[in-house]
Amino acid sequence: MTDEVRVYVEESPGHRHEIVGPTDMGLSLMELMKADGYDIQATCGGMALCGTCHVEVLAGPELPEPSDDELAMLESLPVMTQGSRLSCQIRLNPRIDGLVVRLMPQEA
Repeated sequence: MTDEVRVYVEESPGHRHEIVGPTDMGLSLMELMKADGYDIQATCGGMALCGTCHVEVLAGPELPEPSDDELAMLESLPVMTQGSRLSCQIRLNPRIDGLVVRLMPQEA
């Protein structure tokens, strides 16, 4: 088993940027994306309270179901899709290797 995970961020249709992160530090996808230079405000610090780290899961392994807190925040956002998730709630672990996401706009 590897101690790294690969996640792909779709920046535009057909253009994906690979990010590699450690699985042994308890990081979230939001923290990894911020460290790679993506403009994510994360004003709540990863508590599923602000929605500024909203991503759409496009492909990859199935994720655990969102918590009630995450669902409540997602439902309050101006744009929500079937693949909507808060990247602060997705932990880096070997099971998410190959995940493909895109950042969602903050306004409709």
